[in-house]
Amino acid sequence: MSEQELATEIEELEAEALPGAEQVELDEDIFELNEEESAEETEAEEAVEEAVEELDPLEEFKSKLRRQIGDWYVVHTYSGYENKVKTGIETRMVNLEADDEIYEVQVPTETVTEYKDQKEKTFRRVRVPGYVLVRMEMTDRSWGVVRHTPGVTGFVGQDAYNPVPLRMEEVYDMLLPVYEEERQKQGLPVAQPVVESDYQVGENVRVKSGPFEGMDATISEIKSESRQVVTLISVFERDTPVTLEFSQIEKI
Repeated sequence: MSEQELATEIEELEAEALPGAEQVELDEDIFELNEEESAEETEAEEAVEEAVEELDPLEEFKSKLRRQIGDWYVVHTYSGYENKVKTGIETRMVNLEADDEIYEVQVPTETVTEYKDQKEKTFRRVRVPGYVLVRMEMTDRSWGVVRHTPGVTGFVGQDAYNPVPLRMEEVYDMLLPVYEEERQKQGLPVAQPVVESDYQVGENVRVKSGPFEGMDATISEIKSESRQVVTLISVFERDTPVTLEFSQIEKI
């Protein structure tokens, strides 16, 4: 075989191999493109997950309320019968097959720390005595199921037969204790409890500990949230404001 024939044969072989090489390069380009798209999708998913994690729990709670079906109405009850009415409505809505129009009944409660007779006691109580919240579709049937529940005196509003639902901001405020209670059950931090005491402005008390122990004082201000009182104590025949803890004073 001459050199010219050999060169021609080599050129023919290279020409036959070229399409295969181009296909390999094309496959590599597609693979790289798929990798880039997959990476972008992963980054987008991670961004969404981070956004969900960073969402304020309270805002998430509000968003959940906005997505729920039905409207919230306030029902007036006999004082002290709130939980009995809640149970009664829940029982009647099932027995009368109205649970497709009545969805939820709530009696918001709150945690209270009470200082009374020099003793501290923490307990839960109904936040708004005499009222129950119902999430429902208002129809003649659902109205009757709720209204005729023992202990219910009527729907709150100017027209008790055609009540107006709560605005969403009112719902947030009324159900905030429910949100706090859910977080407390999960072991998450919650707002400080409501603090109450039986002390009154103008009341005379005696200091039982600290630098002014044994001296009489007059309460001029009560700071319940910080569990403190501002008192006036006579020092060198002049009334001097002194801030004391609840635990530092006692009734005379």
